[in-house]
Amino acid sequence: MNSTSTRRRRLMQAAAGSLAMPALHGRAQARITRLVVGFAPGGPIDFVARVIAEPLGRELGHQVVVENKPGANAGIAADFVAKATPDGQTLFLTSTGAIAISPALYDKLPYDPVRDLTPVTLVVNTDEVLVASSSNPAGSVQDFLAAARQRKDGATMASSGIGSVPHLAMELLADVTRTTLRHVPYKGVAPAITDVIAGHVDALFIDVPVALSHIRAGKLKALAIAAPKRHPLLPDTRTLEESGISGVDSNNWYAVYTSRGTPAPEVERVNQALRRTLESEAVKGRLIASGVVPAPGTPAALAALQRADTEKWARIIRLKNIKGE
Repeated sequence: MNSTSTRRRRLMQAAAGSLAMPALHGRAQARITRLVVGFAPGGPIDFVARVIAEPLGRELGHQVVVENKPGANAGIAADFVAKATPDGQTLFLTSTGAIAISPALYDKLPYDPVRDLTPVTLVVNTDEVLVASSSNPAGSVQDFLAAARQRKDGATMASSGIGSVPHLAMELLADVTRTTLRHVPYKGVAPAITDVIAGHVDALFIDVPVALSHIRAGKLKALAIAAPKRHPLLPDTRTLEESGISGVDSNNWYAVYTSRGTPAPEVERVNQALRRTLESEAVKGRLIASGVVPAPGTPAALAALQRADTEKWARIIRLKNIKGE
């Protein structure tokens, strides 16, 4: 074969290879699963996402990438996943808010949690704990409520924002105990904690993972857990139920959803991969140590939880005429 023929053959091979590259690239891209989080990096949900991403990728057989899309109380992330291709490769790790609170809190949303998103599995339970400054004389929730009733204007309670789980838990507590509790909303949990520690505000409900370091440092005291049973990392803190107060359980759960229309076999495949991930000792240990409790289950169980909490939070939002910011 002469040199001209050899060069021609090499050029043809190179051209064929370059034409194949986009197809190969497309297949590689298709093997990446996005785990979308509606908040900025560094928060509790982002932590859970990064704990589970790598082992979930091993279970699925390809890489899982965490994507942060903060804004609108996770509404931007929810809308993004709702509009994604329904192939199970775009997942939404969300807390209760975007799924069970926002529909009643806002007059209009760009997505419908029931119509546009498919439940995959509950991931973790995130209990709320009632805390006060270590200098507060109350030693229990009953002490705290008794002191509030003795004051003409009741007690003040901070929250991480209007319509947040801590805010709604406070409203439930005020409602069922018939105690005046005045809401002091903040732009996020950090300034709320700072003012409670300083004694400028009397108390607040807060996710256990966020409260733990402050409780362990002696800056905050835990008065009660708003959950059916005691928390494994706060075994000496009684539940509200144990304290004689029913109807204030406030679980700020995290769960995974995907786009509506995703085929049932694909939803089941992702569900099983997530369940194996959450049941592994390494992942379970890291999550429990952070303050959340792994609770994987079925898509049907998550759908039932979603319905129950949507009804519960809508009732208190309507009763107190709460409007989202």
